[in-house]
Amino acid sequence: MTSEILPAGGRGAVVQMLRRLHFYIGLFVGPFIFLAALTGTAYVLTPQLENAWYAGALFVTPQGDAQPLSRQVEAARRYVGPAEPFYAVRPAPGPQDTTRVQFADPKLGASRSRAVFINPYTLTVTGDMPVYGTSGILPLRTWLDEFHRSLQLGVFGRNYSELAASWMWVAAVGGMLLWWQTRVKKRRNGPVRGAKARTRHWHIVLGLTLLVGMVFFSATGLTWSRWAGGNIDTLRNELGWMTPQVSTSLTADGTPTPIDPHAMHHMQGGMVMAVPVQDWDKVLAAARQAGISANKIEIRPPKKMGTAWTVTEINRAWPTQVDAVSVNPVNFRIVDAVHFANFPLVAKLTRWGIDAHMGILFGLANQILLAVFGLGLCVLIALGYRQWWLRRPARSEQPLSAAWSALPGGLRIAVVVCALALGYCLPVMGVSLVAFLAVDMLRSYLGRSRWVLSE
Repeated sequence: MTSEILPAGGRGAVVQMLRRLHFYIGLFVGPFIFLAALTGTAYVLTPQLENAWYAGALFVTPQGDAQPLSRQVEAARRYVGPAEPFYAVRPAPGPQDTTRVQFADPKLGASRSRAVFINPYTLTVTGDMPVYGTSGILPLRTWLDEFHRSLQLGVFGRNYSELAASWMWVAAVGGMLLWWQTRVKKRRNGPVRGAKARTRHWHIVLGLTLLVGMVFFSATGLTWSRWAGGNIDTLRNELGWMTPQVSTSLTADGTPTPIDPHAMHHMQGGMVMAVPVQDWDKVLAAARQAGISANKIEIRPPKKMGTAWTVTEINRAWPTQVDAVSVNPVNFRIVDAVHFANFPLVAKLTRWGIDAHMGILFGLANQILLAVFGLGLCVLIALGYRQWWLRRPARSEQPLSAAWSALPGGLRIAVVVCALALGYCLPVMGVSLVAFLAVDMLRSYLGRSRWVLSE
């Protein structure tokens, strides 16, 4: 640990720098982490509410045998009319579920399509509403998802969640290091007494309890982010860690290309070829024969001449089912296939991490765990603010500049290199770190000014 590597003076400077940085993160970034935790908790707790709210569109009473998929698609087409192109079809995954026939509608914006819900037995329309991404969430949870991701402020609002994800792991690890440095002293002081000591004690206990979760949600959250997420995707692509995608090319040189695991959040509804309605049945049968066995699947028609249909498993719960095949639209033979079992390890971990982050991977247990974590994180931040409020008149901590002056030369170089590297990889962290330093320098200047005036 730090105490075993640094001399006493250097160790004290590092601890002081960590303490000040931890304070700035809590004071300035804490509210954004609080918002992300609270809105994320609301999101993971609402799948059952959404199912109940839209039950009339989602669920039906079984009545004999279901109609062929082609007839269900035809019913949706009659309802919508000829103008809107097909985007995808999701056959009813169970006997009490409806089929979703999705149409591309540019007016809905990125990542959205118009879903017409069809009773697979009677071919009646049970619902018509926008759905979002591969997750297929409906308007209620779409609103919550966007609020969690961007506070409903569009692209600019995404900076808030990236700021929270960029700093949360630093606050967690830094807090753990600060506890490690002071644990022996606190043990000697005996039982915890007083409001300040109790608040600090529970802040530490909760922080250590949530440490792994904070690091996990920072890492997975950053993969969604606008700036750092792009850097992460570039790195994964260079190292061959991207998720494989089934090839839809019918030419001899068509090769699979990597796919963004967050494609659900920025899919675009492009134009597709007109296809005979009976082809939906043939494509589904070919995919089933090729081993696509999940109940939850999505079928997409060819986007243009010379491309194939795709049938993709979309069951993100454990055990993960995300195999995919492409089907020739002429002879209905399999063109290409990708299997989750053959994904690179990093691609698998990315898939599992994203699904766990969304509360999908382990079902209800995953939801409960995330809700407990999210609420615990809110309490942790509230305790941090209470701790600051209780101690704020007692003393004034030295600014970062004072700790910087006390650092040995080698450590200064290491800190600068680390800050530049993190600022490059995590741009929002870099910009906010500059803001922290500006606040610290202003505070240091004002402190000196007061001292001069008092003389």
